[in-house]
Amino acid sequence: MAGGEGTRLRPMTANQPKPLLPVVNKPIMEHVLRLLRKHSFDETIVTVQFLASMVRNYFGDGEESGMSLQYATEDIPLGTAGSVKNAEAALRDAPFLVISGDALTDIDLSDLVRFHKDSGALVTVALARVPDPLEFGIVIADEDGRIQRFLEKPTWGQVFSDTVNTGIYVIEPEVLAHVRAGEVVDWSADVFPALLDRGAPVYGWVADGYWEDVGTHEAYHKVQADVLSGKVGADIDGFELLPGVWVAEGADVDPDAILTGPLCIGDYAKIEAGAQLREYTVVGSNVVVKEGAFLHRAVVHNNVYVGVGSTLRGCVVGKNTDVMASARIEEGAVVGDECVIEAEAYVSAGVKVYPFKTIEAGAVVNTSVIWESRGQRTLFGPRGVSGLVNVEITPELCVRLASAYATTLRKGSAVTTSRDVSRAARALKRAVHGALNASAIDVVDLEAQPLPVARFETARSECSGGIAMRTTPGDPQSIDIIFLDEHGADLSQAVQRKLERVFSRQEYRRAFPGEIAELTYPPRVIEAYTAELLRCVDMTGVRDARLKVVADCAGGTASLVLPGLLGRIGVDVLTVNNRLDEATPTQSVAQIRADVHRLAELVYSSRAAFGVRFDPVGERITLIDDRGGLVSDDRALLVVLDLVAAERRSGRVALPVTTTRVAEQVCRFHGVEVGWTPTSPHGLYEATAAKDVIFAADGRGGFVVPEFARSLDGIAAFTRLIGLVARTRLTLSQIHARIPAAYLLRRSVPTPWAAKGSVMRRIVEAAGSREIDTTDGVRVIEPDGGWALVLPDTTQAVTWLWAEAADGDSAQALLDEWATVVEQAGRERRGSD
Repeated sequence: MAGGEGTRLRPMTANQPKPLLPVVNKPIMEHVLRLLRKHSFDETIVTVQFLASMVRNYFGDGEESGMSLQYATEDIPLGTAGSVKNAEAALRDAPFLVISGDALTDIDLSDLVRFHKDSGALVTVALARVPDPLEFGIVIADEDGRIQRFLEKPTWGQVFSDTVNTGIYVIEPEVLAHVRAGEVVDWSADVFPALLDRGAPVYGWVADGYWEDVGTHEAYHKVQADVLSGKVGADIDGFELLPGVWVAEGADVDPDAILTGPLCIGDYAKIEAGAQLREYTVVGSNVVVKEGAFLHRAVVHNNVYVGVGSTLRGCVVGKNTDVMASARIEEGAVVGDECVIEAEAYVSAGVKVYPFKTIEAGAVVNTSVIWESRGQRTLFGPRGVSGLVNVEITPELCVRLASAYATTLRKGSAVTTSRDVSRAARALKRAVHGALNASAIDVVDLEAQPLPVARFETARSECSGGIAMRTTPGDPQSIDIIFLDEHGADLSQAVQRKLERVFSRQEYRRAFPGEIAELTYPPRVIEAYTAELLRCVDMTGVRDARLKVVADCAGGTASLVLPGLLGRIGVDVLTVNNRLDEATPTQSVAQIRADVHRLAELVYSSRAAFGVRFDPVGERITLIDDRGGLVSDDRALLVVLDLVAAERRSGRVALPVTTTRVAEQVCRFHGVEVGWTPTSPHGLYEATAAKDVIFAADGRGGFVVPEFARSLDGIAAFTRLIGLVARTRLTLSQIHARIPAAYLLRRSVPTPWAAKGSVMRRIVEAAGSREIDTTDGVRVIEPDGGWALVLPDTTQAVTWLWAEAADGDSAQALLDEWATVVEQAGRERRGSD
């Protein structure tokens, strides 16, 4: 019987049938076939269904096992009796034995057959006594062995015996007449009770030998240990190097490796000096265990690489998996086939990692990785916590995240929640509400709001923080969860790490029943935001200028604010997509390009001063000049900078280090200074704390209006731009044209996590006597004024490079030069590993 799926053993059985799971480096079914051959069963029919071809391909016709194997394939599962009925054509001539291909046993099958013949039974059931019979079929028999009653998987109140059905039977061929063909029929639930009702001779034979149903991960570990300790008569290939230490042919075990049996090592495995293999460890074929690795009660399948200093305790590692240096896999964890556990990753006890997944270097994984493509090194990415809806970001994950966030706050604190227009954000936000309230945190729900409004209200209402949910830009299948501090800004890295520690340890705080918090909905949030914005931003000259502008709300939450805001400003505005579009919470590049083209045509045809397209959460803008020309994000930064600096004539601006140095020329022309900041949103936020900062932007359509708020705000930037354009004598196209061209290039270079530190060291060394700036990454300044910036990515195994020079060719040469340094440093690190 080899057709079961073994669902309780996943992920080990996610891509291979249960009978092929190795026990001391041989499939369970191979142990069963050896037992059959030992007792002179040389003709065997194998019933297969789940991944049937893998069983057929492995065992073939049985010639290598010294047997004759035939296969009976089920198109759909037919049950234990139905699958045997499916093979009836080969079973009509004589009594036959039914045995499971996925249970380990050494019972005396010859004695079983003799008992069957001597008792004159129609069916003989092999029985075993077990301490916990709840997962098995209980059988009660009289003193002669004749069975009186069957009961499948009882409760403790129904337990009347510790004698259970092993699934091993000797059956007379006429019994198959009682099995309906093509239907799901079970022996112990359907056929045997019916035979008892007819008074047929159904006998039980209590086996003295070993029997274990390998149906759970715990049982899988148990059978390995039982074989190694000699509790079951199963063969272990190889020779006994030391007492209890079995080593197969071709294995290379260094004399300085530490081996403490019982354990076994598969053929052509390599165990290096200093590696330590402890009791009940099974190492498969072609496995490499590097120096300093520690394995105890670990079951390692074939072709696995175990890196330097890694630790495997009581776990299972599937075939073709790489466990890199200093990784740890803890008790009860199961890693599926063809995974990569990167350096210093930590897989917690009981975690299941399904096949073909990557656990990033340094990641701490506390929950199973099933649908996700990878287990991430850090919880937070550049947009908060991000992932696929109902795959990586599930309601369960939202509950854990919100609980961890609540644990970092004082009981009785208040937190705002908000979302974009998507249904996914709305559904997941409800999970957040329950978790926060259950952790004694009051929730102030803003419902659907632009992200800048949520930030503003978090700070205005003196909440302790906030959680905003939005669809990932450009990916309608994914969502971002953004955590805010008491000022409405993104959490600092220090607070992110604190939240991650609580999340990884799962040490969540819970409230007592009397402390369960409340959910409230504040009134007039948009009115308060609009009033404060118009109070802070200079709008003089707007009504006299009689401007016309075009605004595209992109079907997002900015459409909730613009009508009331524009009515108070007194400007002629043509708005498009001024509605909440649940069906399209974000757009593809092609859709955005089409909308921008339409916006440009409207600006040109209506002779507007400019046009703006908001992102779906009102945080960023795309700029169209008065001639209908698209102003790229990096050029838009320079245009707005020129407007602000020309009007202020003093102060400082805050810009990320990745910004073109043309910005310095613009500022110098108007008597304004530049302060360079890290590239993170929080870095820009911190820089705007100084009172003399008059402008900040990130070069990706995000602008800060410091006199109003310190975070990115597309609505505030639009409002400020209206005032600036109203007071200037130049059009946006004229300002754009007078700003010098920039030759700034960017590239990414794949870099393993473990190599990033050495890459940055090599960059500093290669800089030599040239000036370097370490505001964020390493910026190398050339004598001619050109520069190159090397910055490791915080969430991906890549390094980013920027290079700027006086012309395009020089910038390309500079980029190529430093990319070569990064690539060589990465290769050298991989070679040393």
